[in-house]
Amino acid sequence: MPRTTRFALAAGLALGLAAAAAPAVPGLSAGMAAASAVQARPSESASESASESAGQSATAVIKNTAGRVLGTVRVERYDAKKSRVSVSVRGLTPGFHGFHVHANGVCDARSVDRATGSAFTSAGSHLGPGEHGDGAGDMPPLLVAADGTASASFVTDRFTLEQLGDANGSAFVVHAGPDNFAHIPDRYFHRPDATGATGPDAATRKTGDAGARIGCGIVKVRA
Repeated sequence: MPRTTRFALAAGLALGLAAAAAPAVPGLSAGMAAASAVQARPSESASESASESAGQSATAVIKNTAGRVLGTVRVERYDAKKSRVSVSVRGLTPGFHGFHVHANGVCDARSVDRATGSAFTSAGSHLGPGEHGDGAGDMPPLLVAADGTASASFVTDRFTLEQLGDANGSAFVVHAGPDNFAHIPDRYFHRPDATGATGPDAATRKTGDAGARIGCGIVKVRA
């Protein structure tokens, strides 16, 4: 037998033995596919959870004492502890206006505070806990332009969608004036009031001198 023929037969035999020793390709591919499927499951589940959380939101339509719509507020889940608030209003006087979340989801314009004459007292006090200026219901004031419109968007960790939609509900309230958040520097003094205090008086500490409630919107939480 010629030498070249012997070399060819030896090479063919070696290749055949190597192929027989190698694992079957279909079996390997199936194993890899199964492993990929197992690895994909956690990420798919996390994605579904994130999607469900992101889908929950709350809205409120703010109306004045005459029932005219002033604007809308939308609250969306930002992450596990924070919410994004977006507000758009119109028909207000230019300047800063106090903007708060109140603890009761009732906006009755006929509910008037006898002491101040302010409507919408049905909405109750600010969403708590915390003193005015540091409470859960305190939010950045609205800056209304010369044309009577204002819009703002911010992220807060002072309340969650679950708190807005609790048993009592909640409401967004717009005030007639700016809110000083009861931050009165100590260097500003006034004559002692009825209690003898010379610092911020009770009204300032309670409402921040934001004035009457001119707009109110009941919060509606949606899944």
